[in-house]
Amino acid sequence: MASSRTKRIAIIGAGASGMTSAKACLEQNLEPVVFEKTNYTGGLWRFQNKVTEDGIASVMQSTIINSSKEMSAFSDFPPPADYPNYMHNTKQVAYFDLYAEKFNFIKYVRFRTEVISVEQASDFDATGRWSIRSRNLDTSEEKTEIFDGVMVCTGHHGTVNQPKIPGEEKFRGTIMHTHSLKNSKGFENKNVVVVGIGNSGGDAAVELSVVAKQVYLSTRSGSWIFHRVASNGRPFDQYMHRRLMKWLFMLVPYSLACWFIELYLNSVFNHDDYQLEPQHRVFSQHIMVNDALPNRILSGTVIVKGDIDHLTENGVVFKGETEAVPCDCLIMATGYKITFPFISEQLVPVHRNKVRLYKWQFIPNIAHAHTLAFISLAQPIGALLPIGELQSRWFALLMANKLRLPSRDKMEEDIRAKEQFQQRFTQSERHTIQVDWVPFMDELAMEIGAYPKLWKYLFTDPKLFFNLILGASAPYQYRLEGPNPWSGARDAMLTVQDRITAALATNKSRNQNKKAKSPMNFVARNLNFMNVVLGTTFFGVGLILLAFTWIMTKLL
Repeated sequence: MASSRTKRIAIIGAGASGMTSAKACLEQNLEPVVFEKTNYTGGLWRFQNKVTEDGIASVMQSTIINSSKEMSAFSDFPPPADYPNYMHNTKQVAYFDLYAEKFNFIKYVRFRTEVISVEQASDFDATGRWSIRSRNLDTSEEKTEIFDGVMVCTGHHGTVNQPKIPGEEKFRGTIMHTHSLKNSKGFENKNVVVVGIGNSGGDAAVELSVVAKQVYLSTRSGSWIFHRVASNGRPFDQYMHRRLMKWLFMLVPYSLACWFIELYLNSVFNHDDYQLEPQHRVFSQHIMVNDALPNRILSGTVIVKGDIDHLTENGVVFKGETEAVPCDCLIMATGYKITFPFISEQLVPVHRNKVRLYKWQFIPNIAHAHTLAFISLAQPIGALLPIGELQSRWFALLMANKLRLPSRDKMEEDIRAKEQFQQRFTQSERHTIQVDWVPFMDELAMEIGAYPKLWKYLFTDPKLFFNLILGASAPYQYRLEGPNPWSGARDAMLTVQDRITAALATNKSRNQNKKAKSPMNFVARNLNFMNVVLGTTFFGVGLILLAFTWIMTKLL
């Protein structure tokens, strides 16, 4: 006879993933206990004016999200319509706070409590339970408790990766990681070198170029740069992440798909002229989003340089050059290390940021693999939050005995396929946990039975069907059916464009003077949809014709 005892789940971290993990547990009548090292929720998105210790992530004061609000949303909680499409970090945490209030998240959080160790309980072989030792940072009191399951929600932006640079010992300036960079204060009239051209490096270079004497951006390989603002002034990710685009990407040769997007990016600014064009293809890197960097380069406030050869007492010598450029501060935008300091390396080995997990979530080679999950340990070309939410829902269903993981052999087979997929990306510690956004979310949704039955809607709800195929792949689609569906999911999917437009409608007098039923207003509101349908259709036909030509050249 099954026990009626409520299962207790330890959740490590009270950021966005910790929030959605707690809610997923409550949906399955599990009891969440959230351990949070700091005295606040929201994780890295809640700006801290002080420098946080290594292991605790925090954004810069000016940080704005790289994925738009509709594509970054919780699946049953659309952001307020008047929130900007690309939210400043203060708006992002305000959205998190609204979500937390919905189910009283704070009630489950133990603040200022550090998890020291996560180990298999003495009865693990029989029960799959875990022993967690924690410390209250205010009283230094330690406690050991037994939990039925554990969700690790600490992310992968806490432990800095800061390689040594030749000549570092003689350099008289300041060396710091972007982890410690809060704003531009203190950099006035300084010569600054930023090392690395990921999102953090680009943001740091742009931020500091406003006040610095000169900013140099050092990049070993260059990068393809996307802009937040796309055709018709809409968020770029709502164009990129559509199910039709996913299918086209699967059908056409990889090089052809890359060529088309590279052509588009170079039409915005020529990456070669700007000294940024890399050797790798556009889909072989984690996406880099920055609207302002090309402007700063064009203005000369940011100067692009190559890799650093060595440091001098007061400057930097770049490879291929002999003269040192003056440097007061060296800022390392060199990424982070994947670490789990509270878990044995024998249990979860990490080598050069590589970790072997089923769906980037479960350890395949232990008994009761479903009882320990890593949430949001992935790097998508898209928003991470919806992935973490689907993983949380999957874990909760497994712990509620409503689903089962496949055999170890099946899990190992999937891991090998993921390792093969990683070969598409430039081989560096930055690209070890990459996933394609819509395909990976669809994978997870299929595991929990939340993948929308597309062809059913073709006959029962054509409007929704075409939205799911041609429209933005917003997370609400994964609440249309399956476990814990949301009655508002259909309307949320169909009104994505309305909420995008609502955020722009800030001039009240202009809006009041508009003629509500004017033909021009109708065209203006619907032109975007027509552009999407026609543009996507011609793009698809063009790619298919190009693919056919490519195949024929190979055969003849």
